Amino acid sequence: MKKIRKQVVVNRDQAEHTRTERMVLEAVSHPFIVALHYAFQTPKNLYLVLEFCNGGELFFHLSRVPRFTEERTQFYAAETSAAIAYLHEVEIVYRDLKPENLLLDCEGHLKITDFGLSKRGIIDNVSAKTVCGTPEYIAPEIVERRGHGRAVDWYAIGALTFEMLTGLPPFYHSDREIMVQRIRRGELSYPAYMSSNAKSLLQGLLRRDPERRLGGGPTDGEEVRQHAFFETLDWVKLVQREVEPPFKPNVQSANDVRYFEKEFIKQPAVNTDVGAVGRDVLHIDGFTYDGK
Repeated sequence: MKKIRKQVVVNRDQAEHTRTERMVLEAVSHPFIVALHYAFQTPKNLYLVLEFCNGGELFFHLSRVPRFTEERTQFYAAETSAAIAYLHEVEIVYRDLKPENLLLDCEGHLKITDFGLSKRGIIDNVSAKTVCGTPEYIAPEIVERRGHGRAVDWYAIGALTFEMLTGLPPFYHSDREIMVQRIRRGELSYPAYMSSNAKSLLQGLLRRDPERRLGGGPTDGEEVRQHAFFETLDWVKLVQREVEPPFKPNVQSANDVRYFEKEFIKQPAVNTDVGAVGRDVLHIDGFTYDGK
């Protein structure tokens, strides 16, 4: 369950982002996107009851190995690409792709979560204007405030795929300003162990020109699906969840949380306003949802 303090939403001027996340979650249905079960609000908080994926964040698994194999990377990149292509079909740009927002379910399939930065009604590569996202994964056109659209999600998939194959995002630097300059103008080197198909995929996804970027054209995700890196993959079976995941979480029950950091597990579940009355600092019309 995701709890959002209304006062925080007001202080950070995030009412529209919160409203968008709630509406997007109700509108979408895809095997690689978390499902919304319920949504409700109290005078102090907003609540989203989401599908529980106890395989943990992709970030958790990446942090425990130097890098993923190409087989494992292909699988995760493909499931993420399938979900992103679906979102684009329904005119949603995701804009916050990163390992922390990709969850593994108990069978080892990926699920995209956290739609707070999503933008609806985008069908091109220039209409969105807000500078947003996580620095390691944002496209050059966002950094340069040129206007952006669907192609930023394909750049982010490129950055994510690069990280899975090497252990670090492309252009990474601990100094944010240096990293931003590298994103804008830096040359990217590829390790010798990387296959030619993997390198070709990354070069296509990480192109600075969104119109020339793989996935940036009018056919969107079809360009990505046709790339040689995925030539051994059956996309129909993938979306039907019939492709065997390369890693299956060793969970013993629905309550098994071994794939979550201990610092989060130890946090007490505190909720002080159930049944409380008082001034509603923010009321979002239509927020309540019952998925039954």
